[in-house]
Amino acid sequence: MDLDQQIQDLIQQAPQDGATPAAVEAIAPALKQIAGQLKHPQYYILQTLEQRWAMTALNHRSEPTLQKNVVYAYADLKDAQASPVAKDPQIMAFPVLVTHILFQMVAMTTVDSIIFFETSGNLHAGTEVTRANVQELVQLYLKAAQGVSSLPPDIA
Repeated sequence: MDLDQQIQDLIQQAPQDGATPAAVEAIAPALKQIAGQLKHPQYYILQTLEQRWAMTALNHRSEPTLQKNVVYAYADLKDAQASPVAKDPQIMAFPVLVTHILFQMVAMTTVDSIIFFETSGNLHAGTEVTRANVQELVQLYLKAAQGVSSLPPDIA
């Protein structure tokens, strides 16, 4: 499924409340921009049986008191299943479309980043996408869709 089809799927799955589909459509360019920088149309996310994403807390190397919560997104099912977290019988790997991952990330306040493992078999190098960067880009597109200008009202 290409990125445009993924966006259409997101819009169709959105609550039909009159506002949400329009909001998804407004932020679609942001989701496509970030997804376009990644290599795969879908990734495998480790989830609980209740479909909650498995998070890993990472400590900063030089400052152990600093911590961030990450979700790993694997390009290959075998890589996801090889994760130590996947050894838990309550955890399974599910395929998730890349735009859907990014969309979910906006709402997940407990996740700081998603690490996308782009190359099958290589779990030592990943592409980090921070929630802050996704939210910042999404906000820019939402403001543009609402016609909000960054110019002060008394610019004349």
